[in-house]
Amino acid sequence: MLYRLNKAGYEAFLVGGGVRDLLLGLEPKDFDVVTNATPEDIKKLFRNCRLVGRRFRLAHIVFGRDVIEVATFRGHHGNEDGDKISKANAEGRLLRDNVYGSIDEDAERRDFTVNALYYDISDYSIRSYGGGMEDLNDGVLRLIGDPETRYREDPVRMIRAVRFATKLGMRIEEVTAAPIRKLAPLLRDIPAARMYEEVLKLFFAGKGQANYQMMQEYQLFAPIFPLLADTIADSPKGHCARMVNLVMRNTDIRVMEDKPVTPAFFYAALLWYPLKSRAEEIANESGLSLYDAYFAAMGDVLEQQCQTISLPKRFSVPARDIWQMQLRFERSQGTRAFKLMESPKFRAGYDLLLMRAEIEGGNLQKTASWWQSFVEAPEEERGNIARGGAKSDAPRNRKRRVRRRPRSEGGSGEGAKANTGSDS
Repeated sequence: MLYRLNKAGYEAFLVGGGVRDLLLGLEPKDFDVVTNATPEDIKKLFRNCRLVGRRFRLAHIVFGRDVIEVATFRGHHGNEDGDKISKANAEGRLLRDNVYGSIDEDAERRDFTVNALYYDISDYSIRSYGGGMEDLNDGVLRLIGDPETRYREDPVRMIRAVRFATKLGMRIEEVTAAPIRKLAPLLRDIPAARMYEEVLKLFFAGKGQANYQMMQEYQLFAPIFPLLADTIADSPKGHCARMVNLVMRNTDIRVMEDKPVTPAFFYAALLWYPLKSRAEEIANESGLSLYDAYFAAMGDVLEQQCQTISLPKRFSVPARDIWQMQLRFERSQGTRAFKLMESPKFRAGYDLLLMRAEIEGGNLQKTASWWQSFVEAPEEERGNIARGGAKSDAPRNRKRRVRRRPRSEGGSGEGAKANTGSDS
């Protein structure tokens, strides 16, 4: 592809994270290409090309399941040309950015110096801008340009600073870090669908716990997880704070062990204690049973979270199922355990139960231990365990049937007294 662009008379470079990661000895996740060809020029050269993007027009070259992103050199905002202009809102965030320029201008428009590295196919050299190679060698993450202006243009750059720092083992340069806490609230204005993708990059790449801690340090967590932040603020060392750390740690371990991770479980676990808090509020205010209040609270919690991070239905619906299963575990010890195990979400619900028990202990730990013995037992032994559980549950769940003694013919009244028996 690079050669075809070059042969057609255009400049073409590998750029950004792919070049950076190769120089650090890491495996690049993907490769990006920049060129002085416009998106329309690129589409003429490649039949397997589709144009995407509104804020900045891009060309996607499709090779089977792989997609290589090709961008035209970006220019400065003053270079307006017809409809290819930039547009910012009152806070300075770029809404449209179709301004084309030279490679030097493109480098100045990149976010961090370590991403302003260009591999030139014409002579196999690397062009470094803004001291990118020096910063890469020194382990310094430095923003190109005035940090406050650049963060206002795109507040997601603050999250990217955290993610690159933990991923690459770099420190954020002081001037680059200085405005972050003040500008963190700007993240609330980022479209929820875009933030969903950014959260996946933050917490599903093996650096979730480190990213969470650094986001808390720079006050970036609360704007995108307001429910969690409020619950943690009420009890900084309480159940919710411990659950978040446990979820982050366990997710990192699963990623490192190449095990599957899913947003459904991730969000169900993170939001369990905000859900519990909201359910208790509803029960107190409405008079509903706590069991019914949980079902009412599920919609409230998901709706509020989706205002900042859009959670697709393919994940929000299973998250509800995982929550509902928590309400059934204590009611289903005994023979009903077999039916509960048939649920497609049993394993995810069971894993959350174990995590809750680790945090809360007490009676919940007893429930979790029963389920653990049931789940891990050989199939032929589960019946005995279930019957044992059923016996212990029986006194709470049903009353013994009482037979009335017949009246005596003498009508003394003694035989008329009912045998009330006992519920125990």
